[in-house]
Amino acid sequence: MARRSFIAIVGHGPDLERDEGAASVLRSLGADVRTLDLWDDPPRLFHDDESKARAIVVEALDRPDLAAAALRALRREPRLEEVGALVAVSVAQIARIEPSSGFDDFLLVPYVPAELYARVRLVEWRRSEFATEERVKVGAIVIDRAAHDVSVGGMHVPLTAKEFALLSYVCERRGKVVSRTELLRRVWGSQYEGGARTVDIHVRRLRAKLGAALPLVTLRGAGYRLESPIPGSGGPEGGDASRAIQRGGAGAEAHQGDERGELRDEDEDEDGDDEGDEDEDGDGDDEAEDTAQAKGRAAPSAHDDTTSGRERRITR
Repeated sequence: MARRSFIAIVGHGPDLERDEGAASVLRSLGADVRTLDLWDDPPRLFHDDESKARAIVVEALDRPDLAAAALRALRREPRLEEVGALVAVSVAQIARIEPSSGFDDFLLVPYVPAELYARVRLVEWRRSEFATEERVKVGAIVIDRAAHDVSVGGMHVPLTAKEFALLSYVCERRGKVVSRTELLRRVWGSQYEGGARTVDIHVRRLRAKLGAALPLVTLRGAGYRLESPIPGSGGPEGGDASRAIQRGGAGAEAHQGDERGELRDEDEDEDGDDEGDEDEDGDGDDEAEDTAQAKGRAAPSAHDDTTSGRERRITR
């Protein structure tokens, strides 16, 4: 039996069913809606075990201070822990919305019906995860297998063939520990004769490109595990958010590892150890990328030429 999904509207009891309220507007658009008073117990939203909340709208109106407290109470219900939430406020109260309150987005009252439903669908997409034969979504990362494309928050992230295959596999095994031996066998193939350092190098590249959107942690002596995405890591804000993830990816990921107490020593060797391993997989894209980087490092600058000329004149 398919699970019935609904949109939860939380607010001051007498105002929940007003004509211009979120509940009435969304019902007129065909959505299944359930209402809850601010002071009622969240489990009352679930009439049966087959119900599932799509999104939460907290109608704070002129009291945004009550919205944060209401959301904390809602999150204590296990079935609402991962559901996207929006806060609805009047125009006069918009400056009082605290970014740290935990809401995914906000709405202005009076509502524009099309905007209300669009924002509900957007927050539902942000929080959703799925896996089909053609597409996989984990947090803000969307893997399109058919197009061989990866995006974070709607922004394309270029990956080599082996990076793409590695990312696809760890996403499929989300929440489970995958060893380096398993990754070598499933991504590089049973005929591959290289060492496990190849896996570490490609994991490091994925972390650098995807940043905090990829919560892949190292388990010393065991391998890697992809955990739940970090809230707010590379959402659909688009280019700015994704570029920020890429610029601060390595530092953010290292900080994340410290917070979780994970030991990541095995794949944090000095760069000098990478030189002999980077081409082990025979991936032409990786080799071309490494060659270009090497040429960039070796190319002398105009400043270097000038400095060398001065040194020769001084020597003579």
